[in-house]
Amino acid sequence: MKFQLFRAIATFISTLAYLPRGVMRFENRTAAGQLLAAQLHPYANRDDVIVLALPRGGVPVGFEVAKGLNAALDILVVRKLGVPGHEELAMGAIAPGGVQTLNHHIVLSSRVDDTAIMQVIAQEQQELARREQLYRSDRSSLTLRDRTVILVDDGLATGATMRVAVQAVRQQQPARIVVAVPVAAPETCQELGQEVDQIICAETPQRFSSVGSWYEDFSQTTDEEVRTLLKAAIEFTPSAMIS
Repeated sequence: MKFQLFRAIATFISTLAYLPRGVMRFENRTAAGQLLAAQLHPYANRDDVIVLALPRGGVPVGFEVAKGLNAALDILVVRKLGVPGHEELAMGAIAPGGVQTLNHHIVLSSRVDDTAIMQVIAQEQQELARREQLYRSDRSSLTLRDRTVILVDDGLATGATMRVAVQAVRQQQPARIVVAVPVAAPETCQELGQEVDQIICAETPQRFSSVGSWYEDFSQTTDEEVRTLLKAAIEFTPSAMIS
């Protein structure tokens, strides 16, 4: 028991030592979303703005952003294509409408052949369709054409899923694409910023490690939480945005 307590204290101290001075950890996704909303205040109270959250972790963040801006909230289901056996490593991503990207450097370095890639794509397409049906039910997606779209997630590591999200949104001809996240790897934030009209990364720690390491509570967002937040968002969705 004493050993476990000592190890917990040692872990906490090492975590504090890891954090660079001036960089904050977020209490949870809700707090992160509230902070992000404050940085997006120029977009508040505009009937042309749509907040598009990436499920699942991006939805609690996006909900607070949409609420703070008095803007419509919708989702864009994007699925990461994980390297077989190392699924946490993204070799690409897919989005609705047949949009997909592949990181050929990771594919080659991980020695993933075409057959394995197609198998992963097929599995993730099934999961994408399942989530679309589960989250939306009979609710149609909002029209993005000629509108300002703010894409929100809980953070950016490689940026694979956000890049394919940007491609999917661009197909719908929005007036402006903004990417907003609480935390991101510096190089990812910089690179992705060249692909959109504006990017806001609240924190870009040099010693990034992972998105989850910058949250006190990074517990998994459930399907039910996503459904509940989308339903609650209808209350503050401007009537002009419902299509």
